[in-house]
Amino acid sequence: MSAIDRQIESIYRQHSRRVLATLIRLVGDFTLAEEAMQEAFAAAVQQWPGEGVPDNPAAWLIRAGHRRGIDQIRRRQTARQYAHLVVPDEAEAVELDCEAIEDDQLRLLFTCCHPGLAMPARVALTLREMCGLTTEQVASALLQKPTTVAQRIVRAKRKIRDAGIPYEVPGADELPERLPGVLRVIYLVFNEGYSRSDGDAVVDVNLVAEAIRMAESLARLLPEGEVYGLLALMLLHDARRAARADAGGDLVTLDRQDRSRWDRAQIDVGVQWLELALAATPAGPYTLQASIAAEHARAARYEDTDWARIVRLYEALYRQQPSPVIALNRAVAVAMRDTPADGLRLLDAMTGQKEIVHYHLFHAARADLHRRAGDRDAARHAYERALALAVQGPERRFLERRLAELDSSA
Repeated sequence: MSAIDRQIESIYRQHSRRVLATLIRLVGDFTLAEEAMQEAFAAAVQQWPGEGVPDNPAAWLIRAGHRRGIDQIRRRQTARQYAHLVVPDEAEAVELDCEAIEDDQLRLLFTCCHPGLAMPARVALTLREMCGLTTEQVASALLQKPTTVAQRIVRAKRKIRDAGIPYEVPGADELPERLPGVLRVIYLVFNEGYSRSDGDAVVDVNLVAEAIRMAESLARLLPEGEVYGLLALMLLHDARRAARADAGGDLVTLDRQDRSRWDRAQIDVGVQWLELALAATPAGPYTLQASIAAEHARAARYEDTDWARIVRLYEALYRQQPSPVIALNRAVAVAMRDTPADGLRLLDAMTGQKEIVHYHLFHAARADLHRRAGDRDAARHAYERALALAVQGPERRFLERRLAELDSSA
């Protein structure tokens, strides 16, 4: 590969999503914009080796893509394809509004995450359009068939077109209602990478990196407390990545992790974002979760963890989002602050909730507290229940090891 080819490849990685976002606005159609962008990069491969790379390659690509988009609309309107589009004014391609281009990434993100789309479609479309993953890569990330994902993306684009979903950032009056949905999609992408719902790996680094990248872009373009809080949360969790699995790929729990392997520089950055989030009161759920992650990050040893503060943070979080999973995490924190019996009483009170009793981590938590309390029989029963529900390879192997440890200690 020549030096110019490597430079074009680097420009593609750095600018393609930005170019695509602007072309969608200029030509008014997702599919057409993608084709126009590919044609623009193909033109760059042909022209730049002789002409040199422009000072502003993104602007060059946008102009080239816009011209090709206009040509496509004119050709295909004859066959009534893209008849719904109005041919843009070619002069618009000459005078590019830098501020509008910067906002185009926000427009694309809010369009992909529009509440008119089903959540699976939002996640798939965001990975495809915002992150630049191929359909096959999206399918692999979401553990689904490529044909299923392709159909979901096509239907989502069609709905955006047919329903007239606006390609815009919501106004100040609508933003408080729309922003949580966008943050939720980003966090779903992160969680699918950070703790895979299936498969044999603890972390999918690519998904984690894409979610953090989206949050960083959003934080630059839309300074909001919860945006900062989500970015802080993801950075603080991801900073522990190297210690979460051993050399064999098996899960290592927080109490046994080698904290010297945590990325302290990334923790510092995460704490800085958290401080910005805390300054934008009141603290929202992502900021509270980031505060909990920061408490773990600050503790030099597991034994030094400030469990009393973590319990208070979980109580504040539960008041905002009274979910069974938050209640589960609070119960575990109470057990660490007080005794395993105190945590078990809280968990036992949740056994009537259908959604939690089918959650493998609920039974894994009960097993661990029974183990700490010295009740091996109850611990074994709970570990077996958790194992029956777990699907991720490393988690299954971890539960099997804990069962073996119970038997050996007996």
